[in-house]
Amino acid sequence: MTASPSDPAPSGAPAEPASVPAKPPRAPLSVKLLAVIAVGIVLWAAQAVLLPILVAVFLSLVGNPVIRALRRVHLSRALASVLVMLVGLGLAGLVATRMLPAAVEWAHEAPHAARQMAPKLRDLLKPVQDAGQAAESFARAAGGQMGRAPDIVHTAQDDPFGRLLATPRALAAVLAVALLTFFFMVFGERLWRNAVALLPEARKPFAEDILHSIEHEISRYVLTISLINAALGTVYGSVLYLLHFPLSEAVLWGTLAALLNFAPYVGPLLGVLLMLLVGLATFDDLGASLLPAAIYLGLHTLEGQLVTPMVLGKRMALSPLVLMLALMLFGGLWGFVGLLLAVPLLVCIKLVLARVDGLQGWARLLE
Repeated sequence: MTASPSDPAPSGAPAEPASVPAKPPRAPLSVKLLAVIAVGIVLWAAQAVLLPILVAVFLSLVGNPVIRALRRVHLSRALASVLVMLVGLGLAGLVATRMLPAAVEWAHEAPHAARQMAPKLRDLLKPVQDAGQAAESFARAAGGQMGRAPDIVHTAQDDPFGRLLATPRALAAVLAVALLTFFFMVFGERLWRNAVALLPEARKPFAEDILHSIEHEISRYVLTISLINAALGTVYGSVLYLLHFPLSEAVLWGTLAALLNFAPYVGPLLGVLLMLLVGLATFDDLGASLLPAAIYLGLHTLEGQLVTPMVLGKRMALSPLVLMLALMLFGGLWGFVGLLLAVPLLVCIKLVLARVDGLQGWARLLE
């Protein structure tokens, strides 16, 4: 008699192994590389849309701890957001009005300042130029070319129409960032809550926990870094004012020092070079000309080696190599704004990786 498929197996027969669900096939490496390239192209092509959103998100993260403190005194989130926005816009407007006269004056006097700096730069760079000329002469003699290489003159075309269109675009971008920041402050928490509600019930507690923790940690990190950089800019501007810089110029260079400090390594290097040029254009004595750059370098070293590690600890520490790669990546994609956003974005990635099971090793790789 033949057993049907539904009949139980005989007691002496070995049990059939339970079927193991097959693992989904992994995509080949070429497909992964193409996906990474496609994402990079999209990030570069959509920067006009992405950059205002990212800047607004991080500005709202700066304001979130203040909003939470105001809500503890029974203010609504909308009212607290309005107060934070008014204070932020007021401080930004005050700094901008102080900076604008100095920036316009420096833009007008740049050619004259360049002519004043030329002799001092020649004195500073004379040993390097002499070494370069000696190496060039040796190379020509070795190659049998004793004549001088022809000079190539490049001409640049002025585009007044492009400059005319740049100002409305910049104002529109600033307005978009301000509006997006306000809406993220008011409705961001509700947006995350609604996004979590779309997940399956089993994943909601984990998603709520990770979003809550990341939002708090990122808010605290961005606010702390912003306060440290603002303090650095304030101290540096005050020192320049004591060195008899006009108040508007001291505010200008102090604000630039604070902004450049958001981009590690690259920003301070640009700041030192910029303040070297400012010193050469401002002072006649060579020693006094080097003083603004030396003070900037000293303050940045004190901040980077003592203040920031002591305040943030090792939890937010990032590998210098990974940090440089991130600066190159985001700076190449989005320019100066990408340099400012590289570190907060990298910290966000590290915090997400550290909270997800199975990805903690990748978080340690960034340290």
